[in-house]
Amino acid sequence: MATVELRFSALPEHVRTARLVAAAVARRAGVDEAVLDEVRLAVGEACTRAVGLHQSGGITAPVKVALTEDEKQFSIEVGDEAPHAMPGGGASGAGDDAEAEEDEMGLAVISGLVDDVEVSATEGGGLIRMTWPTTPPIVPMP
Repeated sequence: MATVELRFSALPEHVRTARLVAAAVARRAGVDEAVLDEVRLAVGEACTRAVGLHQSGGITAPVKVALTEDEKQFSIEVGDEAPHAMPGGGASGAGDDAEAEEDEMGLAVISGLVDDVEVSATEGGGLIRMTWPTTPPIVPMP
């Protein structure tokens, strides 16, 4: 299992770099070429969401991205350190209704792009895990 980790300041201009790195690592991992645009878009949405949560919460910690290549799948995890609302009245959420609606819309876009997506959140931060199947490289016979 090979993993590439990125950490970047929560600034919108760094999202493009995360998208480019994700596409390059996905291609190397064996993700189908036809799916690479979806990988780029999904990573862009997830990173943009994390950047927005950090900026609205005044969080200076970096956004974290882990790109993991397994034998039969490629996964990307985008983590933020923003407090998320917990059932039963835990931490306060991202703020007003407009921000919550924008957050939900970003998650809906990601869900539309990725068949296998998991979203988890706690008072200490959130994580979006997206997974794509890979095809093993074709090794020419001698």
